[in-house]
Amino acid sequence: MRHDITIAEFNGKAPCIHPSAFIAPGCRIIGDVEIGAEASIWYNCVIRGDSSRVVIGARTNVQDGSVIHCDGPLPGRPEGYPTLIGEDVLIGHMAMIHGTVIEDKGFVGFSAQTMNGCVIEREGMLAAGALLAPNKRIPARQLWSGRPATFMRDLDDRAIAALQLGVAHYVANGKAHAALYDGSAEG
Repeated sequence: MRHDITIAEFNGKAPCIHPSAFIAPGCRIIGDVEIGAEASIWYNCVIRGDSSRVVIGARTNVQDGSVIHCDGPLPGRPEGYPTLIGEDVLIGHMAMIHGTVIEDKGFVGFSAQTMNGCVIEREGMLAAGALLAPNKRIPARQLWSGRPATFMRDLDDRAIAALQLGVAHYVANGKAHAALYDGSAEG
């Protein structure tokens, strides 16, 4: 049973959510949105694919209260700014992701914001509270922080491994939370 979740078609486009994904109560998922296997969308997130598309890859998690949106066609940019999030991505609580590409194993800290045209390359990291200004690119394995965000340091193998432990934690935690709502949890 789904408790207090909105999954709605918009302009003939309906969300496509893999059956193994966890969608927490309070979420609003509208329009052209695709969510991959074992992804987790946590409590009170809003994902709106009403003007372009939003893709969230396998095992990616979008933590509580985050907002993900996109922009449709604009002058000089007929494709608009879809939001394309790869696999094994961590997105912290209350993040705002708008018209951004986040490659596999990327990271966005809690309360961080990205704007149209931004790219976070594979294993790139935007720190908590940071603002990535329009059309900025975080190269692979770099940490950026601040408002506006700027380069802080390169990430070593240990930092990347810690992020991937976070991905595994959220896959398992999503399954445990899903059991609370599908009647399979003991109580």
